[in-house]
Amino acid sequence: MDIPKEDDYFYHENISYNFNYEDYPTLCEKDDVRTFASLFLPIMYTICLVVGVAGNALVVAVYAYHKRLRTMTDTFLTHLAVADLLLLFTLPFWAVDAARGWELGEVVCKIVSACYTVNFTCCMLLLACISLDRFLALARVQGREQRGRLQRVFNRRTCWTVCLAVWSTAFMLGLPDLILSEVRWVSNRNMCLAIYPPSMARGGKAALEIAEVLLGFLLPLLVMVICYGSMGRALRGLPTESRGKKWKAMRVLLIVVGVFVVTQLPYNVVKVYQTMDSVYSLVTHCGTSKVLDQAAQVTESLALAHCCINPILYTFVGSSFRQHLMKVAKTLGEERRRRRRRREHPAEDEGTEMSFNTHSVSEETNSFSI
Repeated sequence: MDIPKEDDYFYHENISYNFNYEDYPTLCEKDDVRTFASLFLPIMYTICLVVGVAGNALVVAVYAYHKRLRTMTDTFLTHLAVADLLLLFTLPFWAVDAARGWELGEVVCKIVSACYTVNFTCCMLLLACISLDRFLALARVQGREQRGRLQRVFNRRTCWTVCLAVWSTAFMLGLPDLILSEVRWVSNRNMCLAIYPPSMARGGKAALEIAEVLLGFLLPLLVMVICYGSMGRALRGLPTESRGKKWKAMRVLLIVVGVFVVTQLPYNVVKVYQTMDSVYSLVTHCGTSKVLDQAAQVTESLALAHCCINPILYTFVGSSFRQHLMKVAKTLGEERRRRRRRREHPAEDEGTEMSFNTHSVSEETNSFSI
């Protein structure tokens, strides 16, 4: 395995180790930081994986069972759950990497690194799309057509085009990880790292990091603040008897976005500070550097918690998703009872099937709304 050269710049986005010891006047030993990561990160990643996969798989299963998504928000929530699942599936690789080093080769290193960045960014962009869709839906209900151009671009006919644009943008941000990630021998073990060439070691990395923060956090946050601020002002003007229903419909989206911002903000603040440090060498004390590295590990784990929290919010707060889930559970329960009756009373099978078919046809007239 090649020994890292002095002019190579190491950056591991997912574990946030700082191996750039030459920035300090004396050698900064960080064995304690790596020991903390080898214990803390596998535990946190395992919790996120178990809880997040269970919740997001339920979301995807419920929407897939209905086959036809009724609203744009349903489509965005499904894509959000898929992005969460793809992000969660990378966590076992990073857990093993933190504990024992990278042992799966360079191709897997590139794929997992890119998948992590793509899905992390995609989640935030999809939440921005959800907020914009709810804002335009309220405008349509109120008969406001002054935003006609935006309505024409952002509607059910263009929903999948919007989703494709979101995934494409996220993929572009993950492309450098796909190209630059390599397996290098560092601190007596292999590590999956993004190796920037000397020509773009500092400036190029900093520009990429700032682009990720702008497109993956600040821009979506701005869209959410504008949309929900406008919706809040519009709701204040509604009659009292109608306002309660509107707030109930918005509550799931407000809570999801709020929780996501709370979990993402600390991570992005630390990320920006680390980027500024890589350019301007703000941190010159070894102890401060260690604290910054551990803060990056903790805040990144907090940011990953949104994968676990989102499905819980859909289930217990979102009335539409609860109705979808109840309908799926009711249908599965009827099918289970029908199979049991077939086994117990084969002669009554024909009449029983006719009864359930009639009931299921009446259920198809139900409609669901966010």
